[in-house]
Amino acid sequence: MTASRTHTLIDSPIGELTLVATDDVLSGVYMAEHHPAPDRTGFGPRADADFAEAATQFGEYFAGDRTRFTLPLAPVGTAFQLQVWEALRQIEYGTTRTYSQIALAVGRPTAIRAVAAANARNPLSIVVPCHRVIGSGGKLTGYAGGVERKRFLLEREAEVLQARDVHAPA
Repeated sequence: MTASRTHTLIDSPIGELTLVATDDVLSGVYMAEHHPAPDRTGFGPRADADFAEAATQFGEYFAGDRTRFTLPLAPVGTAFQLQVWEALRQIEYGTTRTYSQIALAVGRPTAIRAVAAANARNPLSIVVPCHRVIGSGGKLTGYAGGVERKRFLLEREAEVLQARDVHAPA
């Protein structure tokens, strides 16, 4: 039996996002100019109503009201990629980790390049926060939507946390 796929488009501060679901579970989040470009012919028909909760959570994230997505996810990848993507989900909002730290977290300390490759193939941008992974010297390295989008997401998360600290009771 073939999986049923649908998609929708939502606006965001980093441009239009394409959300894809497989059997009604979020399986892809793609930005304009996404690299590597996904095969859009496999996204299925547009079904905006099917993505109401996802659209709400993205709106809350960009408004600074959500720090973790709670959507069911259905990423497709190798066992190693799935392990890396799960490690990415453990990176706290507003913080960063290096590729070597992720390699350590998945028990493969010498697999830094493999971690970077898995990070680059993450099909659930933002929800699985690959934007929070940086180079060992603190440099912002490649991002599927471009380094400027990565910078925007990291700066936005830092601003939200700073605003919360300023307004926290002493």
